[in-house]
Amino acid sequence: MASFLQDLDFIRSLYIVAFVLFVVGMRGVTHPTTARRGNWIAALGMAIAVVATLLDERVGDFGLIALGIALGTVIGVPAARQVKMTAMPQMVALFNGVGGGAVALISWAEYRGELEFGVNPELETLIPILFAAIIGSISFWGSNIAFAKLQGILPGKPIGVPGQQFLNLALLLVAVGAAAAIAAGSESEGLFILILVAAAVLGNMVVLPIGGADMPVVISLLNALTGLSAAAAGMALDNVALIVGGIIVGASGTILTNLMADAMNRSIPNIVAGGFGGGGTAPDGGGGEERPHRSTDATSVASQLSLADRVVVAPGYGLAVAQAQHTVRELADELEKRGVEVSYAIHPVAGRMPGHMNVLLAEADVPYEALKEMDEINPEFSTTDVTLVIGANDVTNPAARENEGSPIYGMPILDVDKSEQVVVLKRSMNTGFAGIDNPLFYNENTSLLFGDAKASVQEVLAAVKDL
Repeated sequence: MASFLQDLDFIRSLYIVAFVLFVVGMRGVTHPTTARRGNWIAALGMAIAVVATLLDERVGDFGLIALGIALGTVIGVPAARQVKMTAMPQMVALFNGVGGGAVALISWAEYRGELEFGVNPELETLIPILFAAIIGSISFWGSNIAFAKLQGILPGKPIGVPGQQFLNLALLLVAVGAAAAIAAGSESEGLFILILVAAAVLGNMVVLPIGGADMPVVISLLNALTGLSAAAAGMALDNVALIVGGIIVGASGTILTNLMADAMNRSIPNIVAGGFGGGGTAPDGGGGEERPHRSTDATSVASQLSLADRVVVAPGYGLAVAQAQHTVRELADELEKRGVEVSYAIHPVAGRMPGHMNVLLAEADVPYEALKEMDEINPEFSTTDVTLVIGANDVTNPAARENEGSPIYGMPILDVDKSEQVVVLKRSMNTGFAGIDNPLFYNENTSLLFGDAKASVQEVLAAVKDL
């Protein structure tokens, strides 16, 4: 029985089953109604892949493996269960970084193990090891910086040094040069450590100059890099699970990164070269003077919404910060009782990670059919009576459509300004992540309701019920 379980053909069969479950699971997470089931299916596939790997007779030291599983479970399960939805982007960045760091350490351990025999591994093993070390280290340290920016440990604004691009190029050349020296025959653990250190500094230096407005793309890009490094590690270890799983993550992350960049009308090299943003504190171009705008109150907003035939909610990160999604759904339910049609405008890069707004609203049991992507909802704004903008700034900024001198010019936006009336819920007149003033706030058909988003929506809801 033991020999059958350890037969390579049987192990490969288990891997095939695991990969099928991966694909089916990914298919499931594309829709909110099947996402939970898809997640469980993919998790089952991973469990089968882990069992298949442990059956391999080349795998040993089960005590250390069990310790690692126990530690990961003790740390990972509470962290995943207790994290708030507002902190989900930070958790994604941190967990992704851990994956890249693990790959870098595995590469180092494999190289050290082979070096004990006095020679470098064969090139078919050595090259994937070197690739995984560089990319894994970049991903780990870059993800840590992304986490720190999202968590507020580091400023969200770009942080750079003079000659940033030349420094990054020099670090890349050091890492690649040391890897080439090892591949050419140099047997040196010191060179390998140099690779890890140079790649680590490069990971930090690449993400530090990127502003908060570009963080969704950065998270997606780093996720793709971690997948590619895992695939390379799988080649070095001759582990089919790592190869296929890493390629799936790398490919999907790359596609998503490209889609996110397109949604911002910016190229990936432009983003990596150093973005803008970080949340300014005052409108630009105003000479320090506050431009005229129209404030409103909860009672007035309630009247506008109740008398409307069609209302669109445009959510942004401010909604996530205030945890207002449940209150917004209650408001929508109350309006629908009065015959008002309510839908939600979802911009691809609203929030701090891909799909952030979809996840928040799904958590509040907002019907999936009410969520409309940008291309679907934009033609409908001209027939919308009231658009309620909650914490969204840059993705509703008409300057992206009208001002050729704006840093975000050309970025597709939600055309909320074409609605008959626009109500914007904001804490203050501060700018968003991109640090750019929003002309929408000063339009004649725009009124602003200042305050915490959740508290403001609660006041509006109470006023609607009193009507």
